[in-house]
Amino acid sequence: MTKRSEPADPCFASENTASPASSASSDVSAQRAGPCAIIIFGANGDLTKRKLLPALYNLATEKLLPSEFAIIGISRTAINREVYQNKVVQDLTEFSTGKVDARLLDWFRERSYYLAGDVQNTALYQQLATLLNTVDKAHGTAGNYLHYLATAPGHFGDITQQLANAGLTQENAKWRRVIYEKPFGHDLDSARALNRDVKKVLGENQIYRIDHYLGKETVQNILAFRFANGIFEPVWNRQYIDHVQITVAETLGVEQRGEYYEQSGALRDMVPNHILQLITLTAMEPPISFEPDAVHNEQAKILQAIQSFTPETIATRAVRGQYGKGCIEGRAVDDYRAEPKVASKSSTETFVALSLSIDDWRWAGVPFYLRTGKRLPKRVSEIAIQFKCAPFVPFRKTQIASLRSNELVLRIQPDEGISLRFEAKVPGSIMRLGPVNMDFKYQDYFGSTPSTGYERLLYDCMIGDATLFQRADMVEASWAVVQPVLDAWKAQSAGDFPNYPAGTWGPEEAQKLLARDHRAWRDSA
Repeated sequence: MTKRSEPADPCFASENTASPASSASSDVSAQRAGPCAIIIFGANGDLTKRKLLPALYNLATEKLLPSEFAIIGISRTAINREVYQNKVVQDLTEFSTGKVDARLLDWFRERSYYLAGDVQNTALYQQLATLLNTVDKAHGTAGNYLHYLATAPGHFGDITQQLANAGLTQENAKWRRVIYEKPFGHDLDSARALNRDVKKVLGENQIYRIDHYLGKETVQNILAFRFANGIFEPVWNRQYIDHVQITVAETLGVEQRGEYYEQSGALRDMVPNHILQLITLTAMEPPISFEPDAVHNEQAKILQAIQSFTPETIATRAVRGQYGKGCIEGRAVDDYRAEPKVASKSSTETFVALSLSIDDWRWAGVPFYLRTGKRLPKRVSEIAIQFKCAPFVPFRKTQIASLRSNELVLRIQPDEGISLRFEAKVPGSIMRLGPVNMDFKYQDYFGSTPSTGYERLLYDCMIGDATLFQRADMVEASWAVVQPVLDAWKAQSAGDFPNYPAGTWGPEEAQKLLARDHRAWRDSA
């Protein structure tokens, strides 16, 4: 079969055109990824239509997707290629983050293929190997394959082994990579077992454990903010920082994910991946470079330095909650136990608050407080750095009763940006201080770039950059942090659920968690 000529499409007319955001901040243009095909297991799922396909479309508009490219969708549903092609176009039209171009939609249509089958059936992988040979010839994808496992985690090991048996993970002058959606395991033992299974047939350089939080601009900017600005790095330590607060709050309940959430809960769902990744980027030492292993080495050190929970510290440093009936944005909502596919007497937590200590020289004595939950008053994800108060001595003979601490907030969502609060004199004849906020929003300064949060991660995988993905030892170290809490909560079910009304900031115990240390959660309302 002869290779088709590329369409006369303005989206592919210029090889090295930077996106508006990148040209605003750098003279260096990102290079388009090399030829490849992406194979999506779970092609008919929500993740694919809402995130992956729109992300690929955005990469194409930014001229980062190769022209030698194809998509192969795999799912159980028995449909033919034409029906799937129409579905790809429909999904891109409905879920795109910006205006769609009809010519680019046609470009995606002709590069979309489909296989129906059971991922446990060996015959499916033989069909896949045959189809990939056809795709390589038709679109010049050069035998480079990115397998994206957007399936239930229980299938990860089987799919990986089947791909290897079919010769689809072997690298000879070509690359073969596998992306694993979270969660990677459901506890420490299962994470270790899954790591062992996939590493029997894959090298660590082929394994990409994805966390979509790391695709967000503000998360990526933590490293740039810390290590490119000389005014912040010298004070980024126990001498100047009092404590750190990390909040990941959602106003939504579990929606239609009750069955999954009953097996997961807030602790498993959010802490070993999203939140601990934020902590490592906030607390890590400067890497010697931004090469993947250099960054991962420093992240792993932080995870290994987090003080282990004991039965005694779990009682005072770990809080769980479950939402009851309440009010969100003026609307009455039901309790968690009334959600679809949730047990009527469920003891699954929908809220978690923890106090963590990092036992290293930089952070000794600086607590890291984290909280995450469903049905909270506001949707917000942020990292708040609370600095120590300045000495009060110069103000002791003024009318100022106390000094507020300076506060640096890295907002991850919904309004990505950075704010710094400090004290300034209020104009007038007496000495009075008032808080001043210096506020920066990415959209205001750099403009808006359509994004799902997956663009950078997919692109990095295509070019072989694993910096924003988790290494095997990091996954296991993350699970090791929370495993004692999981074990303790499993052994003794909560007796007071539900213990916070929907629309509030969690159970009263979460406030006491900081009050014991004579601190309080910052006002996120």
